[in-house]
Amino acid sequence: MIDAAVLFETEGALARITLNRPARRNAIDAAAAAGLAAALARFEADPDLRVAVLCGAGPVFCAGMDLAAFGAGQVEEVLFGPGGFAGLTEAPRRKPLIAAVHGAALAGGFELALACDMIVAEEGSRFGLPEVIRGLVAGAGGALRLATVIPPARAREILLTGRMIDTAEAWDLGLIARRAATGAGVETALELAREIAANAPLAVTETLRLSRAAEAAQMAPLWPENARTLRAIMASDDAQEGARAFLERRAPQWQGR
Repeated sequence: MIDAAVLFETEGALARITLNRPARRNAIDAAAAAGLAAALARFEADPDLRVAVLCGAGPVFCAGMDLAAFGAGQVEEVLFGPGGFAGLTEAPRRKPLIAAVHGAALAGGFELALACDMIVAEEGSRFGLPEVIRGLVAGAGGALRLATVIPPARAREILLTGRMIDTAEAWDLGLIARRAATGAGVETALELAREIAANAPLAVTETLRLSRAAEAAQMAPLWPENARTLRAIMASDDAQEGARAFLERRAPQWQGR
């Protein structure tokens, strides 16, 4: 469907999953979360599909949660539904998933990329977890995952300042697996996917399982605490002030409560 929030295409053993809300910078609402969860389930269930690429339509990869969805009372569906944020960040998966980032991956968009097994980024892309600037926490896995893929001190600097980093810095930090020329991110990710899909399927699945084991063991007991923290912060006065200040284009007045 042309107007579907998430598109699903196949090429041999590969699946291409596209966030398809370009007019909203691919921000996630309830429909997009349900669509992504369904796409991932379809990919995992099809024995002929080996590797998937997650990408975004339009000028950016994903700008995070849609503020309109927040205002429409879709928080539970978007953040706390099966699979976590957008049906992905806490979803159990067996097969490799590659994020093809272009433009920007911000807030929940960056957390979606971090939830994938590898990131391919176009030159000039931007990554950021600006939640603290809005009185929030990166509660869709960002605060938990970033320090598992880059040095902890650098992760905390990014998390606590809310600043953005570009492709070059992400590469230097070891955050991304491959760099791509502008406009070539999806094809570069598909090339990587083809290389992986050419290998023995059982060996790939088991290698991926082992490579994730330490992270999974470390993070599993933390997800409930993460959810409690996120709910508490989202209900705080500062979170409400951060949203108002953003919409009113002014500096927030924090109260620490």
